[in-house]
Amino acid sequence: MLVERAPETFRQKQNIDVRIRHEVVGLDLSRQRVQVEQAENGKSSWESFDQLLIATGASPLCPDVPGSHASGIHGVNTLDSGIRIRQVIEQKKPKRALIVGGGYIGLEMAEALVRQGLSVALIERSSEVMNTLDTDMGALVSDALRRIGVELFVEQSLQAFEISGGEVSAVVTDKQNIPADMVILGMGARPNSDLAAKAGIPLGEKGSIRVNEKMQTDVEKIWAAGDCAQTFHLVSRRPFYMPLGTVANKQGRVAGINLGGGNAAFPGVVGTAASRICDLEVARTGLMEKEIKQLGIEYASATIKSRTRAGYYPNSGGITVKLLAEKASGRLLGGQIVGAEGSAKRIDIIAISLHAGFGVDQMINLDLSYAPPFSIPWDPVVIAARNLVKLL
Repeated sequence: MLVERAPETFRQKQNIDVRIRHEVVGLDLSRQRVQVEQAENGKSSWESFDQLLIATGASPLCPDVPGSHASGIHGVNTLDSGIRIRQVIEQKKPKRALIVGGGYIGLEMAEALVRQGLSVALIERSSEVMNTLDTDMGALVSDALRRIGVELFVEQSLQAFEISGGEVSAVVTDKQNIPADMVILGMGARPNSDLAAKAGIPLGEKGSIRVNEKMQTDVEKIWAAGDCAQTFHLVSRRPFYMPLGTVANKQGRVAGINLGGGNAAFPGVVGTAASRICDLEVARTGLMEKEIKQLGIEYASATIKSRTRAGYYPNSGGITVKLLAEKASGRLLGGQIVGAEGSAKRIDIIAISLHAGFGVDQMINLDLSYAPPFSIPWDPVVIAARNLVKLL
């Protein structure tokens, strides 16, 4: 759970000098100091440091296309940005919203705007929404969005924004112009690493700050953690960028321990994420088919449909589980789940199996809990593992 805290809380309980509305605008690594600018008066000063942690987060991606400066185009990455969007809806009463990008934020915003009574359209350059899933699983999410009235324009790329009186009036794709009173950017995030790059701190995957397992950068006494920092994928064994709160919290903890003189390490991630879209719970972990192909691994996959609870039990719903494994060794490579209530947290079974380096055959005999309100005797994840073992 995210908890908002006042600066006074940090000062009184942790003896931490928190300075809000102060922005670091420059780093002088040779003299171990940072340049700080105050928002109220624009005054600038230098503050020295012994150790420096960079935790500048990430920003919504906004492509540099004509009209991108127009009013009415909103990124969503902070509590304040969500509040601003709600105020715009209340004050300007837009009729038609358009979402650019079918990722987690874009899809959640699409559903929220439908509930606010807006007509909602979404453009996505892939053939289905949520490109962190394979297309067959993403299609299930696309169908759920259409059922609540979201108009999907897939396989279309953003080209420009049309402007009328300083306000966005339409989105131009490579195929058509789509009218819009409000635009929400759901194209993912980019690490806020410019400050580090200008100071000469090496960057890594997708422009994130390169760090080791202790959250140290390549520059002595400089650390980085959170959405601005790189991590490591435990399945592909390659550097990875995953701007999620779960990852940021773990990285921040490790950085704090080491900055305080302790010894901690963050080994990496398997790429686990979950969301609720319309009436579906959606989750994924490990590698997708396209990532496996890029690594040149021969693989097999199995997809099954089952029930979240015993069929005779109230509120039993459908669940689709997909597992992927290496053909030669049977090593589990990834999994995806889309289904009714009770589906998403099952992804943790797959995530733990990836952390443990299990083969699919080892998943079959996992001692998972069973009771009719929670599952069927053979959990859907285990059923998928059994089917995949047959294929292997």
